[in-house]
Amino acid sequence: MSFHVLFVSLFIDLFGFTISANIPSGIYYIGTDEPIFIADGEGPMFNVHLPSFEVDEAEVTNGEFSEFVSRTGYKTEAEHFGSSFVFKGQLSSRLFEEHHSVVLAAPWWVNIPGASWKHPEGINSTIKDKLHHPVVHVSWNDAAEYCKFKNKRLPTESEWEVACQGGKRKRLFPWGNKLLPKNQHMTNIWQGEFPEINTGDDGFLFTSPVKTYPANSYGLYDMTGNVWEWVEDWWSIERALDEETDVKYKKERVKKGGSFLCHKNSCYRYRCAARAHATPDSSASNLGFRCAKTTN
Repeated sequence: MSFHVLFVSLFIDLFGFTISANIPSGIYYIGTDEPIFIADGEGPMFNVHLPSFEVDEAEVTNGEFSEFVSRTGYKTEAEHFGSSFVFKGQLSSRLFEEHHSVVLAAPWWVNIPGASWKHPEGINSTIKDKLHHPVVHVSWNDAAEYCKFKNKRLPTESEWEVACQGGKRKRLFPWGNKLLPKNQHMTNIWQGEFPEINTGDDGFLFTSPVKTYPANSYGLYDMTGNVWEWVEDWWSIERALDEETDVKYKKERVKKGGSFLCHKNSCYRYRCAARAHATPDSSASNLGFRCAKTTN
């Protein structure tokens, strides 16, 4: 069977029908020999052998996460902490002026009391009109719990990257190597001058509903842009070596795909090989996830 064959399957999970891409086992190439951020461990390109696996076609939405919470009573880490980080452009001028707990290296991030998955811009905000948007303000731990409840797991970084490339090699983006093929926007990223001016040429200033833009050749949506996605792996810049590291040295988890805040001049990480990291309890208004499952 060709490594590039895709089977799109419908299967019944706890909440109804979820569409997933079934990616066959095989040898795949990930990473890049033309890294943009060398310190991130984007390169070199190397091959991995993966068993067949399923990956959800889209990021988990507010509606799906809301049903999970209603069934389990789960409380996210942001809710336990009482705050989460929100991009300043999503805040009213009053709320921004009232809160000065910013990240010094990235002052566009503001720690807002009451911000959580159901109040993404602070306690007075709501997701009522965003049920089809990806859930945000979820930590790695929250994401893992959701996937476990669905009898799934987070994808590994290798699985995520293979899924992103859609069965191709050396693919910069999920759809190919040109950012705007035929001048068409293919993902939700920043246009303008970050962090002050976003023209919203792609139709959105912040998150967009899942499946707004075309799917890749595996039938997967929003593999880059929109929101960052947690993956299973602990962070290491030497991922190609697959070295076993004592758990006490494992401090941060990998996240992939970039977000609506990414711009080529500030965060050129809306590429399949790009990667970043954060502590497992981190949450922010541009950080979400999707689930995966081994199928053999």
